[in-house]
Amino acid sequence: MRKIIKTTFYPHLNLKKDSPKKYKALIGIGCNVGNCIRRFKKLYLFFNSHPKIDVLQTSVIYQNPPFGYLDQEDFYNSVMVVKTNLSPMELLNFLLYVEKKFGRIRLFKNAPRTLDLDIILYENRKINVGRLQIPHPEFKKRESVLIPLYLKD
Repeated sequence: MRKIIKTTFYPHLNLKKDSPKKYKALIGIGCNVGNCIRRFKKLYLFFNSHPKIDVLQTSVIYQNPPFGYLDQEDFYNSVMVVKTNLSPMELLNFLLYVEKKFGRIRLFKNAPRTLDLDIILYENRKINVGRLQIPHPEFKKRESVLIPLYLKD
């Protein structure tokens, strides 16, 4: 099933926060285990109160079928524009920490997940070192990123 969902924080444009942080990044958010809508809200509140991240904008939440491994629940996806002083690798490590904090367990590629956070873009940088590729190599092929990106507030 494909569906657009709007909640208190998705979509959201933060007009009040003038961020002193240097770098702008686009983060992809995904979930298909448990109450994903509630988890997205908790993620927004966690990021919004965290000293390393300023949330500038979020998109709608897009419910869509899984790809890759198909025997799982629909996914909920959104994107978030943030500002940070973290380097790309520091941001990746921070996002992996947040995934764990929100219960992510990596069983196999494309497995069901409580939270999936990907750096889609980081400024205008192109990076390809080990586990970090920016821009995200598949984002232009994924409606789970493109539709929320198009439907930012």
